[in-house]
Amino acid sequence: QGHVLGQYCLGNCYADGKGVRQDDHEATRLYGLAAEQGLALAQFDFACRCGQGVGVPQDAAEAARYFRLAAKQGYAEAQLNLGQLLLKETAAGMALP
Repeated sequence: QGHVLGQYCLGNCYADGKGVRQDDHEATRLYGLAAEQGLALAQFDFACRCGQGVGVPQDAAEAARYFRLAAKQGYAEAQLNLGQLLLKETAAGMALP
């Protein structure tokens, strides 16, 4: 409870169905808990799930928020995904916060 790496690793178990029944909702919930505590890996995975609508309703703004948090910590893949998301939304005539 409250252990950020434990939450993240357990989220991976639920995402992959390793040792537990595969459950996208529970994986996303656990990634979200770890993301709120500042773990860049969890912020990235949570953002991916928000962007794709896996375990949560699809939400590009929430995805951008968490990609941005991970990117600010130097997480290169989050920087790339944030840029791609912003380009996609700009091309569609939408602006993300």
